[in-house]
Amino acid sequence: MTQKTAVILGSDSDLPVAEKAVEVFRKLGLDFTVHVISAHRTPEQARAFAQNAASNGYGAIIAIAGKAAHLAGVLASHTRLPVIGVPVKSPDLGGMDALLSTVQMPSGVPVACVAIDGGANAAWLAARIFALNDEGLARRLEAEAQSMAESVERKNHDIAEKYNQQ
Repeated sequence: MTQKTAVILGSDSDLPVAEKAVEVFRKLGLDFTVHVISAHRTPEQARAFAQNAASNGYGAIIAIAGKAAHLAGVLASHTRLPVIGVPVKSPDLGGMDALLSTVQMPSGVPVACVAIDGGANAAWLAARIFALNDEGLARRLEAEAQSMAESVERKNHDIAEKYNQQ
């Protein structure tokens, strides 16, 4: 049975990025919860959540944060579950500050990182991790990949038909 994923937001302003992950989880029929926990403003909550995540049935954590995005690293330092960081774009530095804060982790405290505002890919990555031990989920992921490929093929056909001279 597939475990659930915790989607942790550093701030409620990160919700639009989280909604992309939620959409993928719903599409795949995967369990998830969404929480706002700040690495800087509620550090004890962040620690407690991460320490108890595995015993609470979570199999992965997605940490979505902008600016000095230490959330993923803080959570990863308190759990052995996979933590997937999602840096959030900000007007200040375009999300590069969050990206670098998320990926530059010390050895032994890994955080996987997806693109800036990459909430959907964070969910796809969590699903791939779970699919290693869930054949039904693996089949659903394969069907989704096939559907994506067919969509590209249709678009290619339509564009070729419109622009290519025969």
